[in-house]
Amino acid sequence: MIDPVTAISAATAAFNGVKKLVMAGRELEDVAGQLGKWYGAAADIRRARSINKNPPLFKKLFAGGSIEEEALALIIHEKQLQEQEKELETLLNFRFGFGTWKEMLEMRRRIAKEREQLVYKQEQRKNAFIDAVVITGIFAGSVGLLIGGIWLLSSLQ
Repeated sequence: MIDPVTAISAATAAFNGVKKLVMAGRELEDVAGQLGKWYGAAADIRRARSINKNPPLFKKLFAGGSIEEEALALIIHEKQLQEQEKELETLLNFRFGFGTWKEMLEMRRRIAKEREQLVYKQEQRKNAFIDAVVITGIFAGSVGLLIGGIWLLSSLQ
């Protein structure tokens, strides 16, 4: 995550890029890259705002009054994002047809869900592998102790 000031600058630059591309009559594929950058910066700002709602203890102790200033700045950034999002919706719907924005949001949600499921499955496989390694290690250790105990008992007699 980058800091909110850098993120709002990136979001504004990407927003202006989308506007220029749309106004120049570029195709949706050309606009998608800039739109992706805008969404990335917007996610950084929203993440910073959620972290600011419950700041870490270190920040609470040593940041002093800057927490309130940062919270206000984050609210302002969020309002800017909302304005940009509304204008992007209008631009894309006007240029590429009514419903383009809604269609894009639905596709974005579907892709996010698929990626989340993929990550979840990978996490399950990783946990299963770790479990198998631990169980194998415990089993091998137990067998080793048993054989070692038998050997020790037989060598004492």
